[in-house]
Amino acid sequence: MEIFSMRSSQSLLFKNSDNNAKSSKTSDIEFDTGTSAQTGFKLEDDKPADSPDFTSVSPGELRSYARQSYDSGALDQQTYAAISEPLPMHAIDAQGNILDLTGVTDGTAFNFRDYYDNQLQIAKSLGDSNGAKTLQSIVDFIGS
Repeated sequence: MEIFSMRSSQSLLFKNSDNNAKSSKTSDIEFDTGTSAQTGFKLEDDKPADSPDFTSVSPGELRSYARQSYDSGALDQQTYAAISEPLPMHAIDAQGNILDLTGVTDGTAFNFRDYYDNQLQIAKSLGDSNGAKTLQSIVDFIGS
């Protein structure tokens, strides 16, 4: 079994040869060092301009908006992950009523503002400080 080098002998000769210093392929390339280049790239604002109505938005739209905000840096990873989680089949509101969420699909409008407000109140009443912190960041993001 023979082992061959990945470098060819021509590339070694090219490095050490003064005759190859000016290649015909690169002789017509010029660099303008006198002017500074200005970039035309601009980041968008922290939050996308068109904020949806969180009292009537589908889970898919909420995730899309959250993804845009996460990509722009307006939303932290933990909050984005919590928003991206699917809704449970059933939930309890702050008054103790059981909410049936089985009919909420990616195309169904849902009141996320009230849902997350209720979940925040429940987490605070149970003393779940980590859950309350995450839910508070969601409620702040939604803007209740």
